[in-house]
Amino acid sequence: MLKGTAPESNEVKDGDFCMVISGTHKGKSGIARDLNISKTGHLTITIVQTDGNRFKTLGKNVTVQKANVA
Repeated sequence: MLKGTAPESNEVKDGDFCMVISGTHKGKSGIARDLNISKTGHLTITIVQTDGNRFKTLGKNVTVQKANVA
């Protein structure tokens, strides 16, 4: 668990705008797609960035954000 930081909501749903807060893709954001529970019980998420790039990350590494209106 991260010290002193509590995500607004960690209940990620398909279509939510998410920010990656830890791991390899820290600092990246996008729309959550293809949520899956792995055999080991961890949530994996495919994040689709605004430029169309995709990457996979663990659910524990993301926080749900308000939509980016840039």
